[in-house]
Amino acid sequence: MTATALDPTPLAALREEQLERGATDVLGVLRESSWRRFREVGFPTLKQEEWRFTNLAPIARLAFARPVSGIADGIEGEIAPFRLDDTVEVVFVNGRFAPALSKGELPQGIRVRSLARLDADEWSRIAKYFGGLARSERHPFVALATALFEDGALVEIEKGAVVDCPLHILYFSTPDAATGEATAASFPRTLILCGEASQAKVVESFAGTPGAVYLSCPVTEIFAASGAILEHSKFQRESREAFHLSALALETERGANVSTNSFSLGGAIARHDIESLLAGEGSEATMNGLYLVDGRQLCDTHMRVDHVAPHCQSHELYKGILDGRSRAVFNGRIHVHPGAQKTDAKQTNRNLLLSDDALVNTNPQLEIFASDVRCTHGSTVGQLDDDAVFYLRSRGIGMEAAKSLLTYAFASDLVERAKVPALARELREFLFHWIPQGDVVRDAV
Repeated sequence: MTATALDPTPLAALREEQLERGATDVLGVLRESSWRRFREVGFPTLKQEEWRFTNLAPIARLAFARPVSGIADGIEGEIAPFRLDDTVEVVFVNGRFAPALSKGELPQGIRVRSLARLDADEWSRIAKYFGGLARSERHPFVALATALFEDGALVEIEKGAVVDCPLHILYFSTPDAATGEATAASFPRTLILCGEASQAKVVESFAGTPGAVYLSCPVTEIFAASGAILEHSKFQRESREAFHLSALALETERGANVSTNSFSLGGAIARHDIESLLAGEGSEATMNGLYLVDGRQLCDTHMRVDHVAPHCQSHELYKGILDGRSRAVFNGRIHVHPGAQKTDAKQTNRNLLLSDDALVNTNPQLEIFASDVRCTHGSTVGQLDDDAVFYLRSRGIGMEAAKSLLTYAFASDLVERAKVPALARELREFLFHWIPQGDVVRDAV
């Protein structure tokens, strides 16, 4: 299946519909260039190195449509299970801001606005970040999302502000009967701008109607000014039949510290492209992730960390648990540029296979062009330790319970790294329901 063969897909109809509504000059130029880029490259195929383990044919053959605007009856009840306590929540439904479903008042020092409501001057102000951090020329689905997005969140944290209350941005997808036979598609966008010496916590959740088929294609861009500290979490729990194709790009200035935790639990196919640019001396990026897949789910994570400035640190720990006939891909690359001396970088990927039919392809990489660095990388793929299982069984614990306890222990250290208590609770509950005999594990821990 070639890229040109996919050009006449109904995605073109979405673009034509968008052109009828118009846009600001800055945004219009960006959308047009991004659309040309996607038309040029089309859907990735298995012949491309970055996509050789991820077959997108189930997505490429679909017809797409935008869900009709408006909040459907009963949507509040559908969203309720995905809310997080003790947070300020900003809700988007099918990629559009839903103020009636949002809750809480923003604390001082942080401002959140709908991208669809920005005027031309504001677009000019943020133009160097929007589409400048996540680059359309590198990723076809960034190009697609930039061309077709309707709305999203602009999050601005003021210089010197310390924001204690976490912000929860919930992107919820639900099919609309008006789409007919077509698959609902949304392209939500998040831009987070952290002012100098600011501190904040932001959680992005992606969820949808259980059992529904839809496409979610989000892009998140994060810019951390000098001395800023950001705790960012992504909680992906889409419908098991949905498709999630996402990108996250962050850039740090001098002394900034950004931590991002990714939890990928849903979706038939989930792809995460993550890029980190350490551009300021002494800055730090921590990127951790946990993916749980079973049945025929596929989770693909591609990560690139660019060390440009000296004295920077990056640490990545990704863990995966696979069951059934599921598949996972992890491709991580640390690139140390010339002049990035005193770099301290570590990348680790660990995978636990609960089934003989599960398969993971893992490929951590180092590219070093500086002489004074400390860089390590590694990956492991294996099953539960028979000695550990035997030890637990010798203490009177049944076989299935012993395996479940060890599986929980494997994932729990990443769960506990979630700095938002409500998020950590949700993750624990998901684990208790996901693993066999979860009630036994809950009682034990």
